Amino acid sequence: MTNVLLAGESWVTVQFEIKGRNVLQDSQYGEAADRFVSTLEEVGASVTYQPCHVAAESFPRTTAELDEYDLVILSDVGADTLQITDRVADGDTDVDRCALLAEWVREGGALGMVGGYMSFAGKGGQARYGRTPVADVLPVEVSAGDDRVETPDGAVPRNEGVPCEDLPAEWPHVLGYNRTVAKSDADVWATVRGDPFLAVGDYGDGSSFAYATDCAPHWAPEGLLSWDHLPTLWSRVLDRVT
Repeated sequence: MTNVLLAGESWVTVQFEIKGRNVLQDSQYGEAADRFVSTLEEVGASVTYQPCHVAAESFPRTTAELDEYDLVILSDVGADTLQITDRVADGDTDVDRCALLAEWVREGGALGMVGGYMSFAGKGGQARYGRTPVADVLPVEVSAGDDRVETPDGAVPRNEGVPCEDLPAEWPHVLGYNRTVAKSDADVWATVRGDPFLAVGDYGDGSSFAYATDCAPHWAPEGLLSWDHLPTLWSRVLDRVT
């Protein structure tokens, strides 16, 4: 069984409603990891899920803690959450968990990044992974600016060589993705509009993957989330990197 740590895929929405001179405030907490977790569990993974606010406090701070997992997946959680801890915010030094994660990969760990507004470079460049050591152990180059590509008309990923005969040449469309550039030593398993959609690579004794779209709406519509071949695809990814 593959032990997976999944961090991210949560948010808090704050809403203001103005009625004349009165301002009403409300907030709502949400998570979007359930479909992805179910798919990973369907192919034999045991998933520990840390929403963003939990990852801020509890994401591994030592190699020993990372060694409890075969694979760490970051999905829609920015680098600030891993680097700006409470101690750093108070003006003290602390573990750089991005640097720790990169070194863990080189020593034999496995890392994955799933797309979203707070993945890779992200919306307005705020995810900021291109300026962290995590970028060194991903199979794609991460830009410094906004890397989102919105495709409301639907962009069709194309199979470029996933090691599985059952996967078709074209996959269900996506409504957006993070644009990256594949590194020279990466294996690009799928593309979307000429950009890497799914890429894998080896770094030191470890490995990693980059999946350019989200694991939930809006970028991942129902057609992709309920695609019969999706479990097979993730099974191949896990087999490759762990």
